[in-house]
Amino acid sequence: MTVNLPRSGAPCKISPRGASMSMRKVRDQPRTTRQDLVNDLKRAGTTVSKKTIDNTLRRHGFKSCSARKVPLLKPAHVQAHLKFANDHLDDPEKEWEKVMWSDETKIELFGLNSTCHVWRKKKDEYNPKNTIPTVKHGGGNIILWGCFSA
Repeated sequence: MTVNLPRSGAPCKISPRGASMSMRKVRDQPRTTRQDLVNDLKRAGTTVSKKTIDNTLRRHGFKSCSARKVPLLKPAHVQAHLKFANDHLDDPEKEWEKVMWSDETKIELFGLNSTCHVWRKKKDEYNPKNTIPTVKHGGGNIILWGCFSA
């Protein structure tokens, strides 16, 4: 027969209700800072440190990461990509040997390289709430062009 003994260590300062409130806020707004969560819990009557928030979020599967940078695509771009893929879905391999793919890119030499942290789970890595849209603009840059084929 097993006996439930009291667990070692200090009791958790955040109640299950407070933890679920923090989880909900992080899920809805991944760019929420630890200080925002500390302030929310303080208004609810619980005083905790940022480290406690950190530990609670990690215990529930979240980690602090840099937001992924993804190209800013308009809905028309997404539709055009999808149409191209569907139109060429059944093309034979011989057709693709005649195609030459090319692209160009603009590399910013003096761009802002600041990072934005978000709280997310691994599966939500590319969720729009967890990414930073990027556009080409700003200081010095170089343009590179390249191509490849079969």
